[in-house]
Amino acid sequence: MLKDFIDEFERYKIIGEKAIKQVSDEGLNAVIGPDNNSIAVIIRHISGNLLSRFTGFLTTDGEKPWRNRDSEFDEIQYERFEVERMWAGGWEVVFKELGALTDADLNSNVTIRGQEFTVHEALARSVAHISYHVGQIVLLARILASDEWEWISIPKGGSRQYNQNPTMEKKPQN
Repeated sequence: MLKDFIDEFERYKIIGEKAIKQVSDEGLNAVIGPDNNSIAVIIRHISGNLLSRFTGFLTTDGEKPWRNRDSEFDEIQYERFEVERMWAGGWEVVFKELGALTDADLNSNVTIRGQEFTVHEALARSVAHISYHVGQIVLLARILASDEWEWISIPKGGSRQYNQNPTMEKKPQN
C-alpha cells in the first residue's frame, strides 16, 4: 500500500533529522578520509535525487535534464541553514507527490533514465536509496558527535528493555 511507502519515507526523514541535529555546524562539512563525503554533501545528493525523481513523478522521467548529479558531490562548505533547506526541499516534493497518489497508482508506470518501472518498484528503489544514505549520515553523525551522541535506534545493551515497548516498529513519531 502507498501508506507503507509514505511511512517509511517519513521514518528515514526523522532518523536523518535526529542525526543531523547532533552534529555541530562544522561537523556537517567534515570529511573523514580521502574521497569521502561530508554529511552536507550527502544531503545535497539526497535532495538532488528526490527533487529529480519526484518532480512530475508520474509524468516525466525521474532523471531530469536540469539535474547535475556529479556536481552534487562537489566539496562545498555549507551553512546549517543551507543544509536544512536542501533537506526540507527534497522531502517537500516527495510528500507532495505521494500525497496526490492512490494505491491504484502503484501499478502505473514511471521512467527513470529512460527505463520503465512500476510506481511500486520506483518507490521501493527510492526508499532503499534513501535508507542507504541516511545510514551514512547516522554513522558520520555518530562518529562526529562522539561521547555526546544520543541514540536514535536501540542503544547497545538495550534490546531487552526495548523489546518490552518496541516503539520504533510503529508509525514514525517526531
